[in-house]
Amino acid sequence: MISFIRKAVRMPNSSVPEPLAGRVALVTGGSRGIGFEAARELGMLGATVVVIGMDPGRVSAAAHSLVAQGIDAVGESADVADASSMDDLAARLGSLASPDILVISAGVMSDKASKTLRTSAEEWDRVLGVNLDGAFHAMRLFVPGMAERRDGRVITVSACLGRFSGPGTSGGLAPYRVSKAALNAMTKNLAAELMHGKRGVLVDAMCPNHCRTDMGGPQAPRSAAEGAETIVWLATRESVNPNGMAVETGLLWEDRQVVPW
Repeated sequence: MISFIRKAVRMPNSSVPEPLAGRVALVTGGSRGIGFEAARELGMLGATVVVIGMDPGRVSAAAHSLVAQGIDAVGESADVADASSMDDLAARLGSLASPDILVISAGVMSDKASKTLRTSAEEWDRVLGVNLDGAFHAMRLFVPGMAERRDGRVITVSACLGRFSGPGTSGGLAPYRVSKAALNAMTKNLAAELMHGKRGVLVDAMCPNHCRTDMGGPQAPRSAAEGAETIVWLATRESVNPNGMAVETGLLWEDRQVVPW
């Protein structure tokens, strides 16, 4: 079952510039939390937003909410961990399957007791399937068009627990930590394959820090909107600096600052 909602006509405020007008932003995990806030902010900047989520009801509600805020929004349900489901999604989206901005935000936390020697094969597959395989499927389907046009932005939502330089190898939550470390590696590798921005496509990972989401819990110090701010900044920055040189990419960012992997 899919959810497909689209606003017929967008009525922008002509007095306010829309830097992303005419652009398409696709957000996996966009029906809630940080992904939803990123979708909302990108839509407010003029982008047509494609929200992808697992639960059709949540996707429908998210898309309705965006449309009610004056955003051109499409909502589609798909299982990012399943190759066939993602292939079907791309076919349904048609021209929207070649976005200008791809935000890979779909993610799940592993069981609290999931240490390496205590994690079941099912739990390992569940977490790696969404956090890593899901990112790969999004990249293989939605980035080729960017490479062909030599223009695009890819942002993967990582976590501090995926950093080798931070708490990423401190033990516990093994599927989650490993999946985010692997996501960092895949992000950096894709950036290298796309010539570190010299072909017009910027590929970066970002850490939203601890946010009030379903995963982060109600006591987290940051809002989901605060967590999404760096995503929006990465999605809207220029590919060259004022001197005409390619900007840095293939990095891990937190609050607009580069942090060690």
